[in-house]
This record gives sequence, structure tokens and C-alpha cells, in this order.
Amino acid sequence: MDSCQEFEVTVYTSPGPTCGTYSRLYLSLIGSQVETPPIIVNNDHHLLPGSTCLVLVQSSGQLDKVVLVRLRLEAQNGFPNIDWHCNRVEVRQRTKIKEPVSEEPLVFLCDKWLRTADGDVELRSGKLCLLAEETEEQLKEHRRRQLQHYRELIRWGQFVEGAPQCVDLKSVSELGPNLSYSFKSPTINMHYLKGFASRAEPWTSFSELETVFAHSGHQNNVARFVKNHWKEDWYFGYQCLNGCNPLLLHRTHLIPPNLAVNSDMLRPFLPAGSSLEVELQKGNIYLLDYKVLDGLEGNRINGKQTYLSAPLCLLHLNPKGQMVPIAIQLQQKPGPLNPVFLPSDSSCDWVLAKMWVHSADFQCHQLISHYMRTHMMAELCCVATLRQLPENHPLHQLLMPHIRTSLQINIQARASLLAANGVFDQAVGSGLKTIPELLRRATATTRYRSMCVPDELSDRGVDQLPHSFYAQDALRIWDTLHRFVLGWINLYYRGDADVLNDSELQNWIMDIKTHSFTQNSDFPQWFQTKAEVSKFLTMFIYSCSALHAAVNFSQLDFALWIPNCPASMMRPPPQVKGAITEQDILSFLPDINSAHRVLMALTMLSQPGVDFIPLSHYRETIFRVDAHHRLVEKVQAELKAINDDITERNRHLELPYTYLCPSSIENSVAI
Repeated sequence: MDSCQEFEVTVYTSPGPTCGTYSRLYLSLIGSQVETPPIIVNNDHHLLPGSTCLVLVQSSGQLDKVVLVRLRLEAQNGFPNIDWHCNRVEVRQRTKIKEPVSEEPLVFLCDKWLRTADGDVELRSGKLCLLAEETEEQLKEHRRRQLQHYRELIRWGQFVEGAPQCVDLKSVSELGPNLSYSFKSPTINMHYLKGFASRAEPWTSFSELETVFAHSGHQNNVARFVKNHWKEDWYFGYQCLNGCNPLLLHRTHLIPPNLAVNSDMLRPFLPAGSSLEVELQKGNIYLLDYKVLDGLEGNRINGKQTYLSAPLCLLHLNPKGQMVPIAIQLQQKPGPLNPVFLPSDSSCDWVLAKMWVHSADFQCHQLISHYMRTHMMAELCCVATLRQLPENHPLHQLLMPHIRTSLQINIQARASLLAANGVFDQAVGSGLKTIPELLRRATATTRYRSMCVPDELSDRGVDQLPHSFYAQDALRIWDTLHRFVLGWINLYYRGDADVLNDSELQNWIMDIKTHSFTQNSDFPQWFQTKAEVSKFLTMFIYSCSALHAAVNFSQLDFALWIPNCPASMMRPPPQVKGAITEQDILSFLPDINSAHRVLMALTMLSQPGVDFIPLSHYRETIFRVDAHHRLVEKVQAELKAINDDITERNRHLELPYTYLCPSSIENSVAI
């Protein structure tokens, strides 16, 4: 009997209203040498939301140190089989006089759902740590078993060959409760967008467009501004910098050889006494190039062929600091049937040319800037993290709040928006046949530098522009997130040698590289320094939060006035100048029913959920641990200061840029 040990064990149910369960809970303690037989925790207690259950556990042998707690749920006859959310388990050893050895218990964090189908679930105590720091063989084995479990559940799949891979699951139900979530949608007013499904026909007049907008867009200040200024060249350029797709405009010092312009042609649109060569040398010439769309076939919508173009658009940063278009060529290959449109052409020609650019931009925005660069990146990171980083790895805990929701939202997107009879199939110019090739091309040309904000903005030459508000705000948020990530890294990696020796981390980055941008040599294949790890993690967190906010929550504002952002074009690009009238412009726009189907989808996508979690706000218990909590408090304070500065700046702007206000950035890709 001298070897008998007794432990006081307290089981905490999380406080959420649905966290309790009717099921019976069994518990065992696992020590360095032996383990206790399972005992029932809730014989005399109920596992109610926010409740605690205290039980005494006896061991007939010496456990020495308790390293794991094993839990198992079993359904009770006659009661519903309901999942249970466990917050934590605390263990205190008692002496023979029935008093705790220490006031400080061993804490075994759980903070997740348990199901009867899970069987045995083991919790570990202690701080987060790297594999090399594990001293108990049981804990090393626990890490291996956990990864093996996730590798069997979360397998790599392929949505598009040649694009970043995804999870090989078809149904959200396969994810289980810890990788799925309930999106609580706000009340969305689509009253004035419904009822057009039967109108598979062109718009009859601009007054008809205005009538619809008067009802659907009258409460949207940005959309009203768009409608009033969409034809103006300065506002076209403003949208390239601060619209829903601020990622494509870049400075050029050379005119592309396939853009049929010359200095004499463009002289009237440049400052007096200057020339194209001078403006190129000064760095005042910018380019939009949609070559990724070249040769792709348009969708068939309402039984009618639609058309895609691959424009080249040259812009000039004028002395007023405005970015204005000065030449637009609608196809990549120059020739007599591919004219270069200029601001001096008829107003209808010039407006239509800009509409073609915006339609091309819509395709690239939705599928590349939005879906590939935020949703696919989040899912890529999530799958690799679950398969390669155990829950006790510090980087698993840092990343998961930003990526956990990506599996569900992307499975749903592939089954609806991007599936047969979905909005892309029935209402968008780049239909189901085009999407795979567009994603393949985008993947092949994506570089790691283009995913990292300071490099990307500098390479495009937009980081110093006075009216590039996206760039200004993105840089500050990136820097703040990077300091937060570096602080987290410094808690667990003493030096670069720890990075090199972290086999789990190296397996993680290799898994990402193998299943994503395999053709692109600049994506890391391994890590050698803490700086490399910090930058890579910041890239993922920024992409899943701030970048997603910029390209997602803005999209309805710029699309409600349909001519500003046509999702499809119903006639081919014009091959001559001077043949277009205002009535002709209407015939290029998407049919009434398909235009409204797109707007309804964008309305849903542009609304944050009512349970919105702002950037760097965490519900997970691990972020309330002292060292982590200090880092979280610091990053939240820095983001609040950025938010205040942006709010103050916006007070003085005719058109405030709000999409990167930290208070409006969601912590993850949740919609």
C-alpha cells in the first residue's frame, strides 16, 4: 500500500451554451511507468456548460510523474449522443493526510470538442515545446500518434492540377467539430436583388441600370461614389491602387514589345515638354497586364457565348499625383484588328475599353487575388500544419486560429460557387472550363516575393505613392504582424540552430513546397534561420487575414454599379474604333439575371459574420498564458494605434479607405 498514490482531478467543461453533454466520461492518468484504470468522472455530476467535476483517482503503482490524461466519452442509453467541449483537466497529487502536495496543479489543456467516435483522447501538460526538448518517451510517442491520426484524416487532394493542393474531403461533415464552424450570417438585405432570375436578356437603357441601383445601392456610400465617378480617368487609376484588387498595377521602365504604342502617340497625354522616354525614366509609367487570360475561352451564359480579353493598360502618374490610363490594348497580340484605345478617342470607345479592363480584372481578382492568394494559401497551410506540426508545437498553436476555418469554407466553395450550376458556371465570364487553366497559369507565375508585402509593394513601385492607401496600410500591418510572429519565435527558438534541428518544422515547409508552388524555385524548401521562419509565417497570417479583408470585404462596393465591374462581356472586344454608341455599350454588359446572381453572391461574401473575430484577438486558452498574453497585448495595442491613425486620415479623404482598418480585419478566412 505504500506505493499507492491518490490524485485530485478536476475536469472543466467550457462555458459555451452547447458545450455540455449527456455522455459518460471516463478518465485515466498515465505516468512515466504505469497508468490508472479508467474511472467514470460524471457519475454524481453533470457535464454542464461551465461546470467542474472533481474526482479522486487512485493508483496502485508508482505513476511518478503524470504525463498524460486519457479521456473517453461513451453515449448513455436513452440520451442524445452530443459532443462535449472540454476546457482543461487539472491534477493534484494528495498526501496520506489528504492535502495537496502543491497549490499549483498540473494543467492539461484541451480547449476542443470530444466525440464518442473519437475513442481515447490524450491530453498532455506542460508548455509548448519543440520535439528536441521532449524528455519523456511517452510524449514523443504522443506527438507521433497525433500526427499519424491527422495524416489519415487530412489527406492531400487536388482541385486543379498544377495549382496549390487542397484537402481530400468532399463533405464538411468529414472534418469533425474541431475543424468546422457555424457561420452566423448577419441580416442581409437582398430584397432589391431578387426577382430577376427570369430576365435572361440585355439591359434596355442606362436608366434601367440606374433604377436598379437606386434600390440596391442607395445605402452604400462607396458604391454611390463609384457610380458618380466610374467614367473618370483619375478614378480608374484610383481603383488600381485602392479598389478590390490592388495587387496588379506595377511600375515599368520598358514598354512591352507587344503593346503597339510610341512616344508620338502618347505625347498629348503627358506633361508639356516631356516624352514617353522621359516619363519611363522618371518611373511615372505603370502597367496593367492581363496576359494570364490570353487565349482563354469565355463561358456560355444563358446559352450565349461570352468573351474574355487579355488587355494591356498603360497608366501615367501625373503631376497631380493621379494615376490615369493613357493607352489600352484589349488583346496581347498587336495588329490592325487590335487597336490601341486612347483618351482622345470617342467617349464611348474609351469608356468601353476601360470596361474591358475592369472585366478582365474581375476574373483575376476573384480567382487569383481572392481565391488563390487567400483561400488556397490558408488551406495549404492548414493541411500541412495538421499533418506535420503536432498540437504541442508552438507554431501549430500560432497558426491554427488563422487557418482553421479554411478547410470548411473551401470545401463549401468547391461544392457551390465553383461547381456545376454555381455562380461561376452560370454567371461569370471565366466558367468551369477556364478556371483550371487560369489557376495553373497563376500558380506558375507566382513568386514568393509577391506574397510578402514589403517585397511585393517595392517590386511593383507602389510603396511610396501618396494615394496608395492599400500599400500604406498593408506595410504597417505587415510590420506589426511580423514583430508579433518574431516575438513568438523567440520564445521557443534560442537560435538558428534550433530551426535547423526542428525536424517537424522542416517536414512542414517541405510538405508545403511539395504540394504548392513546385515550379517556383524561390519558395523555401527548408529553413535555416529564425528570420526566414518569421517572414514565412507572417506571409501566411497576413494572407489569411489582412489581404483577405482587402480583397473580399471590398468587392461588393465596386461591383454594385454593374458597368464598373462587369463579371462577363456579351460581345467580343471591338476591332475598330468609332463604331460604338452608348446603346452598344449596354449590349456588352452581362444579362440582367446573371448580373444580379453575381451581386447576390458578392453580397453574401462581403458580409462578416456576427461572431467576427478581429485580427490578433484569440479565443484559444493558450494565448492567455503569460508570455503569450504579453505578446498578444502588444500586437493588439499596435494594431489599435494603426486603426486610430487610419480613422484620422480617412476623416480628411473624400473617399475613405477602410478595408485595412485592423478593427475590420477578420482573424481568418471565414467566408
